[in-house]
Amino acid sequence: MKAMVLAAGRGERMRPLTDQTPKPLLPVGGKPLIVWLLERMARAGLRDVVINHAHLGAQIEAALGDGSRWDLSIAYSPEPEGALETAGGIANALPLLGFEEPFLVVNGDIWCDWNLAQAPNVLGPGDLAHLVLVPNPPHHPQGDFVLRGSEVGADGTADGGARSCTFSGIGVYRPQVFAEIRRGAPAKLAPLLRAAMAQRRVSGELHGGRWVDVGTPQRLAELDAELRAELHAPSQRGIPSPAPARGDI
Repeated sequence: MKAMVLAAGRGERMRPLTDQTPKPLLPVGGKPLIVWLLERMARAGLRDVVINHAHLGAQIEAALGDGSRWDLSIAYSPEPEGALETAGGIANALPLLGFEEPFLVVNGDIWCDWNLAQAPNVLGPGDLAHLVLVPNPPHHPQGDFVLRGSEVGADGTADGGARSCTFSGIGVYRPQVFAEIRRGAPAKLAPLLRAAMAQRRVSGELHGGRWVDVGTPQRLAELDAELRAELHAPSQRGIPSPAPARGDI
């Protein structure tokens, strides 16, 4: 299975850190944030990775190269300044991802311990997408979607058989989800997902492990401190879970 890392965002909330450095290259725990994700992909057996970029994208290519140091093959999908939003960026990269087989997409500004090796097996025969969801953070109590069993819905009140959840920024998609988007045109992901949910063709799961949306300098500093503490305390299992934040869709 091919994988895509979304790395084209400007990182406005991270300024001034992102004025000179693209957000995926900001250091955390002694190495760039995106490197943690690439290492996890390599350990999961994912080999072909596509990375989109816009803001200071040349720095990303220079820093990561062809991916061979992680036993990966990295291809790049450049976007214009301002980027194409999530769905537009994925549609623009389809020639690299392929038009037939499902692929994994992960936001480049999250830190998560979801097992990426599961990705090739999560889609059911009729599913167009599979979303990894997380519990709603306190500042976003309404969540993004509703999870009923293994089915994700766009609307509805959470009840005994349903739970309101937040999108983690990790999903597996069939290429046809993006078939109607013109290459190079900006497009949001949420409307496409809601259309697929209306057909009851989106599955999902609730991830109970660690997840951090590294979207502010404070959360970056907190994660950096926790990872560095873990590196100096190898006998400890895991790191404390920073307060999660909403995934951008």
